[in-house]
Amino acid sequence: EVQLVESGGGLVQAGGSLILSCAASGFTDDDYAIAWFRRAPGKEREGVSCIGSSDATTYYADSVKGRFTISRDNAKNTVYLQMNSLKPEDTADYYCAASTPQTVHCAVVVKSLLGPPDYGMDYWGKGTLVTVSS
Repeated sequence: EVQLVESGGGLVQAGGSLILSCAASGFTDDDYAIAWFRRAPGKEREGVSCIGSSDATTYYADSVKGRFTISRDNAKNTVYLQMNSLKPEDTADYYCAASTPQTVHCAVVVKSLLGPPDYGMDYWGKGTLVTVSS
């Protein structure tokens, strides 16, 4: 069974940085895409970033482009989200999710074109809270 465990959330001042990790297990091969979503208080869940399985191309929502960087270490089955220049509006619960085998295009994910219940993903972590103070 696929399991995803997020870590790295916390409290940071505006302008600061955090690195989120998504440790994955249970994949039978490398055909999976990993995406980061977030849900701010009172808002819908939105796609933040995604990395595909075939060529590891990365995708970002416009709101985080230039500030966040997604990467994957296949040897460790871990995907990272480096978040720089954080803003109070980045405050949210952050979730990693997997599509395996990859059936959804990352470009669709980061535009939040797919809605609930699963936003096009197959597996979800439980989330990690990021709070950015002003």
